[in-house]
Amino acid sequence: MKSNPAAAAVRTLQKTRSAARGALLWGYEQRLAREVAAGGKLPRHLGLILDGNRRYARAGGMGLEMGHSFGADKAHEVLQWCLELGIPAVTIWVLSTDNNNRDPQEIAHILSLLEREALNLSTDPRIHANRVKVRAIGQHSNFPGHVLDALRELEEKTAHYDGMRLNIAVGYGGREEIVDAVKTHLNAQAAAGMSLEQAAAELAPDHISAHLYTADTPDPDFIIRTSGEIRLSGFMLWQSVYSEYYFCDVYWPGFRRVDFLRALRDFQGRDRRFGK
Repeated sequence: MKSNPAAAAVRTLQKTRSAARGALLWGYEQRLAREVAAGGKLPRHLGLILDGNRRYARAGGMGLEMGHSFGADKAHEVLQWCLELGIPAVTIWVLSTDNNNRDPQEIAHILSLLEREALNLSTDPRIHANRVKVRAIGQHSNFPGHVLDALRELEEKTAHYDGMRLNIAVGYGGREEIVDAVKTHLNAQAAAGMSLEQAAAELAPDHISAHLYTADTPDPDFIIRTSGEIRLSGFMLWQSVYSEYYFCDVYWPGFRRVDFLRALRDFQGRDRRFGK
């Protein structure tokens, strides 16, 4: 078969343009990294709403399970970026209580990924070298026993660490968290002999804060949501009263380091007044 000089020339041009775009993106990413490093101010607690796995899969002509698998891989990658920057605390929202009405097969796949990732993190050299304390937050009573065992093992292996705090929000809902905090407080007051009327009269915001899933972590300074959706969907409702938000159009599995750095640069440029 004779070669087609015109087609070969087009392919060469396409490769050249692709390489040029890659070089430009790399240069832009390096510039962003320098600006973020020079900016100084980074979140003490970063919240990440990992949205868009299913739409990423549909856009790529893949099954939904592949979207969640790619999303799990991306979470590993973003963890590395956070470690490199020294961000003290990160909370990632993996599975909402509202997701319980999805196809049981899809939920089973997400939980199998959760088990796999928990087991991987429990032996991940990065976790132990950086003394990352990992905790799963949310309501997990309906999770399979083998998933709970994997989460428990990860928490136990990292419980004594004093580096980054990594909260994995799974089976999580912000309203449920507040309800659980109120119940815990009222039960403690009742155990101390206080009447319901007394407990209600003395109830203060600090009492709720003390019983939240993230009670030992500073409130999030900055929350990033991927996929272009501009809403919280219940993520850390109580803690996010003074959080800064950033909504990124890219689906979670396609979230790039350049997107991450651009978000942090945006955060560094904001003037946080805390209601003053």
